[in-house]
Amino acid sequence: MKVTVRNAVRGLGLGLFFAGLSLNALAQPSATVSPAPATVAPTPAASAKAAPSGNSTISELQQLMQSQGVSELRTTYNGNYGSSLLFKPDNRTYYIALFQQKNFWRVVKTTSDIQAEQIYKSFVGQTEKLAAIDIRRIQLEAEKQYTEQQIASQETRLGALQNDLVVQQQQEQNVNAQQEQARQQTQVLSSKQQAARNELRALQNRIRVLESQQTVMDNSGFSSDKAVSK
Repeated sequence: MKVTVRNAVRGLGLGLFFAGLSLNALAQPSATVSPAPATVAPTPAASAKAAPSGNSTISELQQLMQSQGVSELRTTYNGNYGSSLLFKPDNRTYYIALFQQKNFWRVVKTTSDIQAEQIYKSFVGQTEKLAAIDIRRIQLEAEKQYTEQQIASQETRLGALQNDLVVQQQQEQNVNAQQEQARQQTQVLSSKQQAARNELRALQNRIRVLESQQTVMDNSGFSSDKAVSK
């Protein structure tokens, strides 16, 4: 996971960041470390055992932040967790803070720059581990929302296809019915046409017979007239 590190933020930026830190965190425990290297591993359960806010490293740092007596050298965020390295220049004291959602959880101060860096890196490592579950939850929520959107989209598509299929089936039934009706009408018309042709042929035959008879009669009459004239 990529860790965002901000360097040397003073003035208004520092004030805005510090203003977001809850005063409820003033009741959290703190420890002043000696120059000897130490591994800092605070836990939520331990932080619940609060010391009086007026006598803690947290309250001390809070007052310094309000008076802008410290400079923010570095801050790393991982999910809802973060760690800051701050410096008080007049007595060359470093403050290393661990917080959750800008609520102080643990503050350590030391005059050793080497140890300050070690503690800060340790706190950053803790924020990575602590934030892993939250980050995974955020990712799963995003995946769930995306999947739900895909389901809704596919349901809409499925409904459209089902409607198209119903319309297609109805239209196919209509076309089949029309085709059947057209076939029946064609058969009826074909029969009628054949009967009409037969009738026409019969009439034509009768006409030819009558015309033949008329011709014969005309020829017979013409012959009789010639015999009388002689």
